[in-house]
Amino acid sequence: MSRYESPRVNAGAAKVVLIVLIVLVVVGLVAASSVKIVDAGTRGVLLHWSAVDLTQPPLEEGLHFVTPFADDVINIEVRTLKYEKSTTAASKDLQTVRTTVTVNYHPEKEMIHYLYKDLGLDYENRVIQPAIEETVKQVTANYNAEELITKRPQVKADIQDEITDRLNAFNLATEVISITDFEFSLLFSQAIESKVEAEQKAFRAENDLLRIQVEAQQQEAQAFGIANANIAEAEGEAKAIRIINQALAENPNYLEWFKTRAWDGKLPLVVGSGGTPFIQIPVTP
Repeated sequence: MSRYESPRVNAGAAKVVLIVLIVLVVVGLVAASSVKIVDAGTRGVLLHWSAVDLTQPPLEEGLHFVTPFADDVINIEVRTLKYEKSTTAASKDLQTVRTTVTVNYHPEKEMIHYLYKDLGLDYENRVIQPAIEETVKQVTANYNAEELITKRPQVKADIQDEITDRLNAFNLATEVISITDFEFSLLFSQAIESKVEAEQKAFRAENDLLRIQVEAQQQEAQAFGIANANIAEAEGEAKAIRIINQALAENPNYLEWFKTRAWDGKLPLVVGSGGTPFIQIPVTP
């Protein structure tokens, strides 16, 4: 064979290699389409020729074998999810209120295939958002703007009950529903601040009045006590005078005896003419 001639290729061997490659590709495709993995925290919805197979329960987490090419699996998260929505509504007294509601929920694990069949994956925009908006508008209209603040627990309970009922109908279980914010118009907020300030001033004035009344009562009680003490003292002095007068009337020498008790035992050095002795000492028996 000339060196310029190309080598002959074994046609049979080439065909075998080609067939083996095709078989390997087909087997790989079949194997890839027959094995499905359901991720952690999700449930798998089994589709048969793109239709939800309601005869089979949702697939648990892990590895699953399905009919190749005919079946497919859609993963839907069933862990606790959060949806937050702000909406504007009018109160009973026609005040504009902007309310922010946060809903913590999860799809029902055993009913996930019905949820996907009815709503698909966009169930938040199709169900949760309208439920929050309509519920907030409905409940807000039952209360005055001031009551939305003073009766906040009752408002929250009304909103929570209504949203829960609406979402349960679509196999969505609510866990916690929170009113994270109430925003009122600027004029109403200023009116509330003025009212609170006025109430605080009235409360301080009431406390001041009460303090003044208590102080006046204390002063009155103190004055009454002093007056009683003065009366008692005057009565005591009058009684003492009556006793002394009675003693003098009964015994003229009582006064001399009284002066003797008060005398310190010293005689005056000088006594003027016409002076009266401090003590009259009887000279006759």
